[in-house]
Amino acid sequence: MPRRKPCRTFPTCEVGVEDYQHSNLCRMLHKNVGNWRTQLKSISMWSCALLTCAVLGMSGCNKAQSPDKIRHDIAAAQNEAAQDKAKAEEKRKSEERQASADLAKAKADAQSKAADRSVAAVADAAVTEAEADTTVALAKCESLEGDAQQKCKDAANTHLASVKKRAKAAEAQ
Repeated sequence: MPRRKPCRTFPTCEVGVEDYQHSNLCRMLHKNVGNWRTQLKSISMWSCALLTCAVLGMSGCNKAQSPDKIRHDIAAAQNEAAQDKAKAEEKRKSEERQASADLAKAKADAQSKAADRSVAAVADAAVTEAEADTTVALAKCESLEGDAQQKCKDAANTHLASVKKRAKAAEAQ
């Protein structure tokens, strides 16, 4: 049996085949071992770098600030909060004033409409009453004769016309 050449990757490799077969078989068997070592070194290197960055980054997060800076930050935050509260309070008061004005206007409009309706109702009632009185007066005038009858009818119609005129003037206001 011919002498075997040692494997380049593993000098103690004893595959037990001819030289040319041994070199091919050894290359196939041990090829991935070299890549695995390279990959392991690469992973280890990146893991160490990542861990170092994390430690350095976290060490700056909890750094205590100077008391003067803290007092300044607190004062600024309180000042800003006071300004925000003042703005909110002013806006609330403005909205309340506007709502009160709107309510007062709506109330005045409603009272005006109610008064107008009331005046119209009173005027209509006066006209209706005057018409009824005129009808009764005209019926009484029928019992009179001549000029007296005509004067009675004219007086009743004049009274009705004046009541209608005053009612129309009251509704127009």
